[in-house]
Amino acid sequence: MNIVILQASPRANGSTAWMAQEYKNAAEAAGHQVTLINVSHKKIAGCLACEYCHTKGNGACIQKDDMQQLYPVLAEAEVLVLAAPIYYFTLCAQIQAPIQRMYCVNKPAKVQKMALLMSSYSPGVYNGAMAEYHDICNYWSVTDTGIVTAKNDEQKTDGIRAKIAALVSNL
Repeated sequence: MNIVILQASPRANGSTAWMAQEYKNAAEAAGHQVTLINVSHKKIAGCLACEYCHTKGNGACIQKDDMQQLYPVLAEAEVLVLAAPIYYFTLCAQIQAPIQRMYCVNKPAKVQKMALLMSSYSPGVYNGAMAEYHDICNYWSVTDTGIVTAKNDEQKTDGIRAKIAALVSNL
């Protein structure tokens, strides 16, 4: 399967980046093609709600920023993995921008499955992000292959690595 991971942590060696890399490693070992994109290093503006994409743009966004690099990659994705740190009870701004900008295509055409990876310093802060993720899966009519969370004392452990490998086995 063609898998795209949108990794949203600005910390290159942080827990979320580690989780995304572990998913990539497990998926490649299982024979999947994986593209890992650190969206926190991209310049992606929020949706303008201008409706250009649904009127004159024929599905293309009027904004010409780094999101233009993601659209062709997302168009070929069969599995979309969101990897985001949780700073304050919801998906971070770095992952929100590309999610919001998918509005112009409604959903990446070939995506059939999704997964969510999240890390945080604190336990019990994931409900808002999980609700948004489940809403996206339902709206897009895609299969939720699972969620892995890692609070501070769980990060970068063999237990989390095993949970991530289990997500890949759900493909």
